[in-house]
Amino acid sequence: MILPDKHLDENRALLGVGADILKGLDNPSTVSEVWERFSAIRRQNATTQPISFDWFAQALTFLFAIHAIRVKDGLIERGVAA
Repeated sequence: MILPDKHLDENRALLGVGADILKGLDNPSTVSEVWERFSAIRRQNATTQPISFDWFAQALTFLFAIHAIRVKDGLIERGVAA
């Protein structure tokens, strides 16, 4: 689930989804703004499959757990590890 394997493509693993989230996180943003940017990035790449909001939320949780993002004043921003 976190890492890709023979049954889970790298674009659907939480690590790959998290990487796409971080690509669009240039400045502090609300969850909705991050979701919109993430969705746009995924649409531009024809090789990626659509991701549900639930999977997106799990990727955000993963990124928070590894300190790649943090929440400050209700906005998501890059963390220490990012």
